[in-house]
Amino acid sequence: MTEMDQRKKRVPAQILITIGLIALATGIGWGFRRLSFPETNIVVTYILCVLLVARLTNGYLYGIASSVLATAAFNYFFTSPYYTFSVYDPNYWITFFIMTLTAVVTSALTTKVKQTAWIARQNEAETSALFQLTNRLTDAVDKETIANLSVQTISEILRCDAACLCFQKNGSPDSSFVQQHGMNRQVRREVDDTESLRHRIENLRSPYDVNAEFYDCPIYGRESILGIVRIPVDTARQMTDAQTRLLHSMIESIALAMDRFISAQARVESNEEAMRQRDRSNLLRAISHDLRTPLSGIMGASEMLMSLTRDDEERYQLAFGIYKDADWLHSMVENILNLTRLQEGKLIIHKQPEAVEEVVGVAVAALSKRAPDRSMIVHIPKEVLMVAMDARLIEQVLVNLLDNALCHTKQNDEISVCVQVDTRSSQAVFTVADRGSGISETDLPHVFDMFYTTQRSGPDARRGIGLGLAICKSIVAAHGGTVMARNRADGAGAELVFTLPMEERADAETK
Repeated sequence: MTEMDQRKKRVPAQILITIGLIALATGIGWGFRRLSFPETNIVVTYILCVLLVARLTNGYLYGIASSVLATAAFNYFFTSPYYTFSVYDPNYWITFFIMTLTAVVTSALTTKVKQTAWIARQNEAETSALFQLTNRLTDAVDKETIANLSVQTISEILRCDAACLCFQKNGSPDSSFVQQHGMNRQVRREVDDTESLRHRIENLRSPYDVNAEFYDCPIYGRESILGIVRIPVDTARQMTDAQTRLLHSMIESIALAMDRFISAQARVESNEEAMRQRDRSNLLRAISHDLRTPLSGIMGASEMLMSLTRDDEERYQLAFGIYKDADWLHSMVENILNLTRLQEGKLIIHKQPEAVEEVVGVAVAALSKRAPDRSMIVHIPKEVLMVAMDARLIEQVLVNLLDNALCHTKQNDEISVCVQVDTRSSQAVFTVADRGSGISETDLPHVFDMFYTTQRSGPDARRGIGLGLAICKSIVAAHGGTVMARNRADGAGAELVFTLPMEERADAETK
């Protein structure tokens, strides 16, 4: 119920108060005249009557009306000729004017003071209610506790059985909500249709949603809807505008408390994830350091055995297999070490102009040594292309991309490296393409994520642990470039693309 509705209900009573007080003042005036009191006493009595009307009624209308009625009654009953509105003595017109003006001013001042006092009481009540709610929510440790305390406080202030339904992170309502029953009892009730409720709240065009039992007021967080406060229909329809404003203020306080809890929870999860990442990086770095020396020895010994054995002997194939696996492990160790350094900001990037042809050649040669039976096609500009980069790290990027292509293609599938210049964006574009099975749509957004492995088939696909492409993304990002993965538009296969800025930067050496 709005304040306008309440005022309409009070109109008859306030009219009776106005007429009754004017009649009372007239009766007192009759007594004064019989006792031969001066007319000024009667005038003061009417002004007192107007003051009482302004005090006991709402708004300026009744006070002004009583001022006019008081003047008219004084003229009708107490000025000659009696019982008529005619006036013989012109001086009375001045009396009537001053009397009416005094009554109106007195009424207006009284009404203003009363309204100011009423507003002060409303503000005090609202402040007290919000303080009570905020004070209770300060100690809340989860959303369920926030909901319970909010329901209890709202029910106490509005004297109703309020309820609160929380929403999950994905925006779906919980399957049940808490409702206050009486002063000290709360119950949980099931939600009939969560999807229908979610649709109504998300598409709400008014401050609340109305159903057969509740007025549902959404709790809006910084990023999403956190829940709804449910007010029984009977209570909601009888609420004044002041109570409605107070309810909305309390809902905002509830939203702040829930946002604060979500932020605290996110910080805790972030800290825990950072600790896990740090522990994992420390473990990987320790293992990698311990593996580098023996792997180098294994690779050197296998190369020596290969040099002492003919290519067609079984011992040569065994030594080559040892070298190939040791080289793969060594590459993985380097990836791990570079990744941990990048994550900790300890990897120093020495950028200087490098010939792209030489960098690509070194990477292709490294892969050719690892897989001598595979051929790779290289497309580079005829002119010498110089790009600012850390050659060692970009070689590692190309090796990782080519190794990824080798692992996910068959023996005769084509693998190519293409370098182009995008003059519009002043970038060098490196593309490693293959004719394998391609990348599924579900895998495309995640291929550069750490420890993410795809389901692409290939003879060595099982050996990937999801670090190589993550290293590529980190190194390229440190150079100010971008990476992307896509399927080929001209047939089967995938393309892994990265870009490097062409312009020479002042900060040639950055971390």
